[in-house]
Amino acid sequence: MVNKVPLQYTNPVLPGFYPDPSITRAGDDYYLVCSSFEYFPGVPVFHSRDLIHWKQIGHVLDRISQLDIRSCGSSDGIYAPAIRYHAGIFYMITTDVRGRGNFYVTAADPAGPWSDPVAVPYGGIDPSLMFDDDGRVYVTAQQGAGYDSHIIQYEIDAATGTALSEPVVIWTGDGGPWLEGPHLYKINGLYYIMAASGGTAKEHREIIGRSTSPYGPFEQLPEPILTHRGIEHPIQYLGHADLIEGPGGNWWAVFLGVRLTDQGYSVLGRETFLAPVNWTEDGWPVIDNNEGVVALQMEVPEGSDWWPMPVKEGGSRLEFDTGELPFELTFLRNPAEGSWSLDERPGWLALRGQPCGINGIGQTAFIGRRQQHVCAQWSTLLEFVPGSESEQAGLCARMNERAHYEICLAVRDGHNVVAAYLTVKGETQPVAEVPVNVNKVYLKIKTDPDKYSLLYSLDGVEWILLAAGPAYALSPQAVEGNGFTGVVTGMYAAGQGAASQAVAYFDWLEYKTL
Repeated sequence: MVNKVPLQYTNPVLPGFYPDPSITRAGDDYYLVCSSFEYFPGVPVFHSRDLIHWKQIGHVLDRISQLDIRSCGSSDGIYAPAIRYHAGIFYMITTDVRGRGNFYVTAADPAGPWSDPVAVPYGGIDPSLMFDDDGRVYVTAQQGAGYDSHIIQYEIDAATGTALSEPVVIWTGDGGPWLEGPHLYKINGLYYIMAASGGTAKEHREIIGRSTSPYGPFEQLPEPILTHRGIEHPIQYLGHADLIEGPGGNWWAVFLGVRLTDQGYSVLGRETFLAPVNWTEDGWPVIDNNEGVVALQMEVPEGSDWWPMPVKEGGSRLEFDTGELPFELTFLRNPAEGSWSLDERPGWLALRGQPCGINGIGQTAFIGRRQQHVCAQWSTLLEFVPGSESEQAGLCARMNERAHYEICLAVRDGHNVVAAYLTVKGETQPVAEVPVNVNKVYLKIKTDPDKYSLLYSLDGVEWILLAAGPAYALSPQAVEGNGFTGVVTGMYAAGQGAASQAVAYFDWLEYKTL
């Protein structure tokens, strides 16, 4: 039944590391994709009927012929996908930033399967597609770096990716650095060009221009249509938006934002937010220009059409008894052949440690889940008989290869130990170790605004704190270089220079909000 009364909802609508959202509509159904960087499968796909409640239905890039990121560094890989629906076909266009460059894939069903990549010839990062009324198809993309960033555009044959025109510079933005994430729309007979500016931190903002031609010149709205750069607010870094006509004919925007702690950082990374778009009398869309409209608790305007859905509380216990990994789990890069199995021991996830460990850039045995809440915990039951001191298995909270914490089962001097390691700015410290006369152990990583606590238990009831590390060290604000992701925590096995002979078995992985 359609509901036409004010309805409250909570932002972010996709909590945790789900940045750079793009959205499309097919009938009454909405589909959304996000950046995935060094994690595989690439580009998670979500479905909704009301824009508020989203269910993951798969990934776009789920095989190595589409995405080879075996040697991908952190915060490289897949940048800023854009999803569009036209004439019964779904299109997803994106950038493999250190690999094949800009390409798109297609599908009749957004749950997959998706085609192999079709390359497009021009553009730096963040390409988008626009299907015009006259049958022309435009690629709009970022080009250049820093203050030299600008937006280019050209036409393609959507069946082949072949360019039908030379790229043209169509927009230079508001003078800020990193004009990126562009989208071209045709609304009420006018072409709107929209992009993020200022870099994806405090100065981040969304700006817009309009024209009677898809190539401009574009009249620019003098102020951002979306930003919190000028106000103190718990949600910051707003930008990288995409517009959509929602239920009832009202317009909405999805965009990234960051929930900063009082200390000015967030381990969750950039998340997906939702807000209404209001149109001015002279035809400009506006969302929130330092007014605080975008909030953690939102209310849908009266008269909007919504399909209410039950709210699912945060947290889940994943049992490995279905033969397939749940969509919410992700590998770190493409997994090596034979490095994992759900069939080897029914009801358990088997991981084989690889020569490349958590500190390295390569194929590792790691399967994790995004952290979606500041206060949360992951736990598991591990069975592992390490055959050498180079072999270990356990739980890892990971920001990148230079910032991560582990609690694991290992062997020292012929005796099993539970050990804790903290890696900060590339320096790994073994901070605690306790002998245990078992091959089965319960492990837990627990987080609060200040720290990550590493715990173990021999019976699953009484938990012993082994070590703790500062939360700030795992935040994007603390890492060296780009920190475009958030913390992903999960199960790992490592051979530390050689393939592990022992197999680590995980009975389940439980995530709880606290």
